[in-house]
Amino acid sequence: MKLVSWNVNGIRAVAKKNFFEYLEETSPDVLCLQETKAHEEQLDETLLTPPGYYTYWHAGERKGYSGVATFTKVRPDAVRRGTEILPMDTEGRILRTDFDGFALYNIYFPNGGRGEERLKFKLEFYDRILEHFEKERKKGTSLVICGDVNTAHHEIDLKNPKQNEKTSGFMPIERAWLDRITEMGYVDTFRHFHPDAVDHYSWWDMRTRARERNAGWRIDYFIVTPDFLPRCKDAFIEMDVTGSDHAPVVLKI
Repeated sequence: MKLVSWNVNGIRAVAKKNFFEYLEETSPDVLCLQETKAHEEQLDETLLTPPGYYTYWHAGERKGYSGVATFTKVRPDAVRRGTEILPMDTEGRILRTDFDGFALYNIYFPNGGRGEERLKFKLEFYDRILEHFEKERKKGTSLVICGDVNTAHHEIDLKNPKQNEKTSGFMPIERAWLDRITEMGYVDTFRHFHPDAVDHYSWWDMRTRARERNAGWRIDYFIVTPDFLPRCKDAFIEMDVTGSDHAPVVLKI
């Protein structure tokens, strides 16, 4: 199976570009989208019912902001939306789909770069969602966690680490969460398969045309619990796919 996670930065915008071509050409078994920026009533049938896929959507209270969606060829055993998982999430950031042998979390983690209040919210979100993951692990659930985590973990994961040490997305207080989950056994699948790969990024600042220089950040992940790792075959970034300021990230199982 090919699992894909992609922050599309507006599903309606990318649908006018290359989204349907991407879906047809790459044919992922499961496609997790973040930052869809749409409620279902705002979408046409081509997005709501693409051939060969079941689609599940979760939007926040505010229109045109945040939101996640999961497209899957296989009907999930169960679907749970964010407020059932994390009551503090009113922004449409979490969508869980259960399949045979694992729970897939499609998450758009908060951006902490819009002031102290949003950084505080991001860190609280990190802590609360980890508590939830740990409860699920204790039940024996294998977890696959994907999405835009909005933080690069190590210096190798962004082009200009020294210049960004005080920038949200690479601040020590944010990176500490990734240190913590790694110490707890969670596996960053890209780094597992490509421990020394450099210049592999999933996001570029559009305002500075950073993609042309590949001055990017790797902030999109597939993270799995250690019991699921033997099922993982490869993980990589489709850096040549345009249409958003993010590139799709892939996990093959």
